[in-house]
Amino acid sequence: MNGRHADTTAKRVGPLWMTLFTLAWLAIWTVQLTPIQLLLPLQLDTNSQGHDWIAGVVWAGIVLSVGGLVGIIAGPVSGRWSDRTRSRWGRRRPWAIGGSLLAAVGLVLTGLATGPVAVGGAWIVVSVGVSVAMAALTAMIADQLTVQRGSASAAASSAQAVGIVVGVGAVVLLGLEIWPAYLLLAAIIAVVGVGTAVLLPDAPAHEFAAPARRSASRRASWRDRDFLWLLVSRLVVNIGNAFGTSLLLFFLLYGVQVPSVEAQDDLLLLIVIYTVFVVIASIVAGMLSDRAAANPLRRRRTLTAVSAVVQAISGVVILVSPSLVMTSVAAAIMGAGYGAYMAVSLAFATDLLTDPDDHARDLGLVNVSAQLGQLLGPLLGAGLVALVGGFWLLFGAAAVLSLVGAVMTYAVRTTSPASSAPVPAPR
Repeated sequence: MNGRHADTTAKRVGPLWMTLFTLAWLAIWTVQLTPIQLLLPLQLDTNSQGHDWIAGVVWAGIVLSVGGLVGIIAGPVSGRWSDRTRSRWGRRRPWAIGGSLLAAVGLVLTGLATGPVAVGGAWIVVSVGVSVAMAALTAMIADQLTVQRGSASAAASSAQAVGIVVGVGAVVLLGLEIWPAYLLLAAIIAVVGVGTAVLLPDAPAHEFAAPARRSASRRASWRDRDFLWLLVSRLVVNIGNAFGTSLLLFFLLYGVQVPSVEAQDDLLLLIVIYTVFVVIASIVAGMLSDRAAANPLRRRRTLTAVSAVVQAISGVVILVSPSLVMTSVAAAIMGAGYGAYMAVSLAFATDLLTDPDDHARDLGLVNVSAQLGQLLGPLLGAGLVALVGGFWLLFGAAAVLSLVGAVMTYAVRTTSPASSAPVPAPR
């Protein structure tokens, strides 16, 4: 049975919980992905300084990857501390508030920074803050839900795509310079991130017993082979996604040869297309994964693998015709595949948890698998672009890695009962 414990009590939340949870994730994704997609490449574009454009791609990859790796460590570490927190304000709320405020400070520092080293150092602060808040919010899915895990995961993943549109759209449509743009993002996470953390229910200390010593029959999730296979497959699929999305501005400028005055508008168009399909696919897939089934783990495994295959098709489309029109088609396909994948794979991972005393730590590892892929992607992708002096290898690798991730998903067994018991939410 792999140490998993079935929960027979269905735990549900109402529309207000889902709305607050979605807004919290919307704020997080907006402040993390807007710099990654637009502001950091603009800060690091060496072509605007009269240098070779490939150097700017490489610097962007280094800053996004190295700067974010520190944040990746913060996720499971803060999750572990969150699991052990016994305050009257709850286990998750203090960490969600602290992470949001730290991210706001980091965004202000990033906007003030000049040069790749200073920008990378400031970006570390943002990444740590975002990772801490993510770990706290993700743990709420396992803490408070059973039958709605797919829907909550869909809310988090669809907010990812909407967050890019909100952030990039605000910067482009309002004509904001880099410094005002970072100030706007800092205000968003400080107000919305902290506000939703305060309003979301979180059981106070007296409703929790001290963590029990793990019995011999209950192993940690990170030692469970099925959980590990899912973590690795999520890493691979997210690298594939990052190959297809993180260097889009450079691809428009130097691959499709879009004039620089039009590149930001075209990037916004691609992001909107991507977002529409992410939102639709994540909601539909999340709801499908929540439907009653004889073997819900098998249903989620199948949906996870199929979604990764759909993502792979997008890379093939750009390889066949690297034009703006076909890139728009690829953005739609990528959005559909990735939106469904992230919604269902997160719910799948929640079902595979083995230890209810370590929800935040273990789901922090699940977040890390996605974040690490999104951070390694720009670095590795920049190397592929520099290697061939173009983008064909980048999109070919995106398709291959997505397919590999789909195959790896089937290494996860579906014969064990799902999920650990959630803790009660305060009335």
